[in-house]
Amino acid sequence: MESPHEPLVALPNITDLTKQHIDIGFLDQHLRTEQHLFIESTQLLLSQSLTQQCSHLHSYLLNRITKRTVSWISRSFKSNSSFHHLTLSLQNLSLLTSPHGVGSKRFRWVLSDVLPRLAKELNRLQSIRTYLEVSVQLEALVGDVEDAALFVMACHTGNMFSSNLSISSISDDNTRKHGKLLQGIEAMNDVEQLLVTIVKFHPQWQCLLRSVDVRVDKILAALRPQVFADHRALLVSLGWPPKLLQSENGSEQITGLPNPLVLMQENKKRNYSQSFIALCALQHLQDKREKRHLNSNLIKRENRNLRLWAIDELVSPIASRMEYHFGKWTEQPEYMFALSYKVTQDFITGVDDVLQPLIDKARLISCSAKEAWVFAMVQMLSCFLEKKVFSSLAEGYNVKHLKPDVLSSWLHLVDLIIAFDKKMQSLVNLDTCLLAESGNFEGPSRGMSVLTIFCDRHDWLKIWAKLEFKNAWAKLNTELKEEKTWMVSSTCKSGIDTDLEHLLSAIEDHKAPPIAELFLKIIWEMIERCQTMPSIILRGQFIRSAAGRFLWYFFKILLLRFKSTELTPQISDDGTIVRACGLINAARYIWFKLQEWSDAVDFLEMKIAENDYSKKIQDDTRDNDCFFDEEVRSLSEMETNWLVEIIAVILRQFEILSWKYIQNNDNFEEDQDYISLVVSREAIDLAVSNDFVEALDALKSWLCIVKINLNRKDFLDLWRSVAEGLDHFISSSILTSEIRFPKIGINQFDADMQALIFIFKPFCARPHAFFPCINDILKLLKLKKEETNLIQARVTIQ
Repeated sequence: MESPHEPLVALPNITDLTKQHIDIGFLDQHLRTEQHLFIESTQLLLSQSLTQQCSHLHSYLLNRITKRTVSWISRSFKSNSSFHHLTLSLQNLSLLTSPHGVGSKRFRWVLSDVLPRLAKELNRLQSIRTYLEVSVQLEALVGDVEDAALFVMACHTGNMFSSNLSISSISDDNTRKHGKLLQGIEAMNDVEQLLVTIVKFHPQWQCLLRSVDVRVDKILAALRPQVFADHRALLVSLGWPPKLLQSENGSEQITGLPNPLVLMQENKKRNYSQSFIALCALQHLQDKREKRHLNSNLIKRENRNLRLWAIDELVSPIASRMEYHFGKWTEQPEYMFALSYKVTQDFITGVDDVLQPLIDKARLISCSAKEAWVFAMVQMLSCFLEKKVFSSLAEGYNVKHLKPDVLSSWLHLVDLIIAFDKKMQSLVNLDTCLLAESGNFEGPSRGMSVLTIFCDRHDWLKIWAKLEFKNAWAKLNTELKEEKTWMVSSTCKSGIDTDLEHLLSAIEDHKAPPIAELFLKIIWEMIERCQTMPSIILRGQFIRSAAGRFLWYFFKILLLRFKSTELTPQISDDGTIVRACGLINAARYIWFKLQEWSDAVDFLEMKIAENDYSKKIQDDTRDNDCFFDEEVRSLSEMETNWLVEIIAVILRQFEILSWKYIQNNDNFEEDQDYISLVVSREAIDLAVSNDFVEALDALKSWLCIVKINLNRKDFLDLWRSVAEGLDHFISSSILTSEIRFPKIGINQFDADMQALIFIFKPFCARPHAFFPCINDILKLLKLKKEETNLIQARVTIQ
């Protein structure tokens, strides 16, 4: 037997094998005897040797083939890249050299016609694909909504809160229904989000939008009443609304109200929480849909932000009970406001403690349970006043003999509304920080006002403005007849303050008569009475109809009184000057206050709202345009005209009194007594000319009276204008007359002019600067003979 470690059997050479001897020759060589055959059959030495050698050969062959293949692939990639570059080069060469290349008509036709049509077709196919995808997605979502709505409608929950049902069955049914309802609302929110995207990016898909809106509207029309009915049934099971308890003295006023929301048991609290959150979610969905359809009416959107359907459902049953008492108090409206405030105050703490966490859980942003509660109570009272009280007052206004009663009742009711609005707003701000106002929201107080009645009834707003005007006129008319109200107060400060940066804010600084302050007080009271009206536009209309109209009437009174003063150069009564100055001061003070009011935020908002509402841009609109722009300009014009009239009277009187002085040449001729005297000018102390003394005395008297009675700003303009007028008058009179000035005449003229300028010394440090023409004349007259000859020579040369 051979050892297993002996060498392997050598395979025959492939070249030596033939088809005839490949098997026989090899076997004869290795199996010569029977013993060899026996050994092979038992130990399989030949078979193992052959198998091992075949395995080695297979591995060697596979390795060689792999290396050759990788080498071939690498060379193939390089060749392929080279052929690709060659092809591109040939194509470019063909385009450049071929008659159908880049510059050919066919190529330009492809670029200008074929490619745009191809791109348009691709866009159309892409739009169809997107449309189909969105349609399928909407169909699936609307189907989910319909399934959820059918499930909710199929649940007979009208009797869920009946005492015949077990607590566990009620809880299970309510939980399933609540979950399905929220699922349907969530699906509708997804639908709405898709519709918003369509409106923004695909506004041409109007048919798809309308079809989806119709289906969703039908679902909501059937689902919303069911949800509200279930919520109302739940409130009834909770014992809402509470009964109004009578006080011990028998008067029909509430002394205390138990709050069922605070007294709820755990299972009912859970059911109410689920129903409350479902209503909030449904309202949030409705707001999103309305926001998509309506993107304008900001006022209604503000009111919707303050309203909560769930809290409105709390107020509605209370309102039906309170209206019973309101009907008996139509002649005593103060009781209505007292009852409304009492109910609101008693429940506001419980509403805030119980409902605010539910609102936060519903993730309603910028929503307050306290605000919604107060807003709902205010709206409840507003609706009753609109139907039962203001409607009857408006009818009585058209009856002539009832107008006096309507005026007092209407204004008394408005007084109660203003006081009630302030008290209700104090409830909202109680123990809370001030709420931040958003960019296009005026704040909580704007919507929580009973004055919202006038937002929908413009005819009532006009009646209110007329009544306010009549009442204001009655207050002012009694004071207009008192002459002392038109006189400048004795506490007014005199003197001139030339610091232009000094702000004249007090009535004493403006030297305005008391009637101006009383008038502005009445105007401001009218303006403040409409501050809680929600609509900025209507607030501005009311102010213009009441306060604005009152302003123009007072302006007419100022004009008539100034005309009655009859200012003339021959005037000798100081009282006339004082009255004229008082009217100018009144106009100036009212102008100042109107400018101050117009800079306030409320008036700026009203002016912007008016401009946006009218959508008119005038070419002459000024940068300092304000709410009272026309009134301010009218006052400024009146003030300027009156001031010019006083200046004209002063100058005319000076001209009359100094006419003899100007025309009398003897005032400047050389006196014969001085011919023989040889004295210097400095030694001569001349007095003011006799003909000039009366004019200077009258001028000084005018300026002293005006200085005491006129406000600083206008007096500053007045004396400067008077100085300018005098300078022009005297210089032009001297230049146009044929006066020859000898030396003594020059000295006399200099003395007279110094006396004139000295009158203005109390008003400024350098009055000479305001008489430039007179100063130039004096310089020319004082020139020496050599200087005069030199000037004449230069003029001749030129």
